[in-house]
Amino acid sequence: MFPGLGGLNPKKMQGLMKQMGISQSEIDASKVIIEKADGGKLIIENPSVTKMNVQGNEMLQVSGEIKKENEAPTISEDDVKQVVEKTGATEEQAKKVLESVNGDLAEAILELSA
Repeated sequence: MFPGLGGLNPKKMQGLMKQMGISQSEIDASKVIIEKADGGKLIIENPSVTKMNVQGNEMLQVSGEIKKENEAPTISEDDVKQVVEKTGATEEQAKKVLESVNGDLAEAILELSA
Protein backbone atom coordinates (compact mmCIF):
# COMPACT_ATOMS: atom_id res chain seq x y z
CA MET A 1 0.00 0.00 0.00
CA PHE A 2 2.82 2.39 0.87
CA PRO A 3 6.03 1.72 -1.09
CA GLY A 4 9.17 1.61 0.99
CA LEU A 5 7.32 0.88 4.24
CA GLY A 6 7.60 -2.93 4.05
CA GLY A 7 9.43 -3.15 7.40
CA LEU A 8 6.88 -1.05 9.33
CA ASN A 9 5.08 -2.94 12.07
CA PRO A 10 1.27 -3.19 11.83
CA LYS A 11 0.58 -0.88 14.82
CA LYS A 12 2.76 1.88 13.35
CA MET A 13 1.07 1.35 9.97
CA GLN A 14 -2.37 1.76 11.60
CA GLY A 15 -1.18 4.95 13.32
CA LEU A 16 0.17 6.35 10.06
CA MET A 17 -3.07 5.51 8.28
CA LYS A 18 -5.08 7.20 11.04
CA GLN A 19 -2.95 10.36 10.70
CA MET A 20 -3.69 10.35 6.97
CA GLY A 21 -7.44 10.04 7.64
CA ILE A 22 -7.67 6.42 6.56
CA SER A 23 -9.53 3.80 8.55
CA GLN A 24 -10.43 0.28 7.55
CA SER A 25 -12.48 -2.58 8.89
CA GLU A 26 -13.30 -6.09 7.78
CA ILE A 27 -16.88 -6.98 6.89
CA ASP A 28 -17.93 -10.55 7.71
CA ALA A 29 -19.68 -11.63 4.50
CA SER A 30 -20.56 -15.08 3.21
CA LYS A 31 -21.52 -13.99 -0.31
CA VAL A 32 -21.26 -10.87 -2.46
CA ILE A 33 -23.58 -10.40 -5.42
CA ILE A 34 -22.86 -7.66 -7.94
CA GLU A 35 -25.76 -6.87 -10.25
CA LYS A 36 -24.42 -5.61 -13.55
CA ALA A 37 -26.12 -2.97 -15.69
CA ASP A 38 -26.96 -5.58 -18.36
CA GLY A 39 -28.86 -7.69 -15.80
CA GLY A 40 -26.10 -10.25 -15.29
CA LYS A 41 -24.73 -11.07 -11.85
CA LEU A 42 -21.27 -11.78 -10.45
CA ILE A 43 -21.47 -14.06 -7.41
CA ILE A 44 -18.50 -14.28 -5.04
CA GLU A 45 -18.82 -16.83 -2.24
CA ASN A 46 -16.72 -16.65 0.97
CA PRO A 47 -15.25 -13.28 0.01
CA SER A 48 -12.78 -11.12 1.86
CA VAL A 49 -14.42 -7.70 2.17
CA THR A 50 -12.58 -4.65 3.51
CA LYS A 51 -14.32 -1.31 4.06
CA MET A 52 -12.04 1.72 3.92
CA ASN A 53 -12.86 5.28 4.83
CA VAL A 54 -10.43 7.74 3.27
CA GLN A 55 -11.12 11.28 4.44
CA GLY A 56 -14.90 10.76 4.36
CA ASN A 57 -15.04 8.69 1.17
CA GLU A 58 -16.06 5.07 1.69
CA MET A 59 -14.62 2.31 -0.48
CA LEU A 60 -15.13 -1.44 -0.48
CA GLN A 61 -12.52 -3.92 -1.58
CA VAL A 62 -13.84 -7.38 -2.42
CA SER A 63 -11.54 -10.24 -3.22
CA GLY A 64 -12.29 -13.88 -3.83
CA GLU A 65 -13.14 -16.32 -6.57
CA ILE A 66 -16.12 -15.66 -8.81
CA LYS A 67 -18.27 -18.76 -8.57
CA LYS A 68 -20.92 -17.79 -11.10
CA GLU A 69 -21.48 -15.18 -13.71
CA ASN A 70 -25.12 -15.11 -14.67
CA GLU A 71 -26.20 -13.25 -17.72
CA ALA A 72 -29.75 -11.99 -17.86
CA PRO A 73 -31.92 -14.77 -19.23
CA THR A 74 -33.65 -14.18 -22.53
CA ILE A 75 -37.33 -14.87 -22.04
CA SER A 76 -39.28 -15.40 -25.26
CA GLU A 77 -42.93 -14.51 -25.66
CA ASP A 78 -43.58 -18.13 -26.72
CA ASP A 79 -42.21 -19.37 -23.38
CA VAL A 80 -44.38 -16.89 -21.49
CA LYS A 81 -47.48 -17.97 -23.47
CA GLN A 82 -46.73 -21.64 -22.88
CA VAL A 83 -46.39 -21.12 -19.12
CA VAL A 84 -49.65 -19.13 -19.08
CA GLU A 85 -51.45 -21.92 -20.99
CA LYS A 86 -50.12 -24.70 -18.75
CA THR A 87 -50.63 -22.95 -15.40
CA GLY A 88 -53.34 -20.33 -15.84
CA ALA A 89 -51.00 -17.67 -14.46
CA THR A 90 -50.97 -14.12 -15.79
CA GLU A 91 -48.33 -13.12 -18.34
CA GLU A 92 -46.66 -10.95 -15.70
CA GLN A 93 -46.49 -13.85 -13.21
CA ALA A 94 -45.18 -16.21 -15.89
CA LYS A 95 -42.44 -13.79 -16.97
CA LYS A 96 -41.38 -13.09 -13.38
CA VAL A 97 -41.07 -16.80 -12.55
CA LEU A 98 -39.25 -17.55 -15.82
CA GLU A 99 -36.71 -14.85 -14.96
CA SER A 100 -36.26 -16.23 -11.44
CA VAL A 101 -35.50 -19.73 -12.80
CA ASN A 102 -33.19 -18.41 -15.55
CA GLY A 103 -35.63 -19.22 -18.36
CA ASP A 104 -36.12 -22.89 -17.39
CA LEU A 105 -39.58 -23.57 -18.85
CA ALA A 106 -40.23 -26.82 -16.95
CA GLU A 107 -39.13 -25.33 -13.63
CA ALA A 108 -41.37 -22.30 -14.14
CA ILE A 109 -44.40 -24.51 -14.88
CA LEU A 110 -43.70 -26.65 -11.82
CA GLU A 111 -43.28 -23.61 -9.58
CA LEU A 112 -46.53 -22.00 -10.73
CA SER A 113 -48.44 -25.30 -10.56
CA ALA A 114 -47.55 -25.94 -6.92
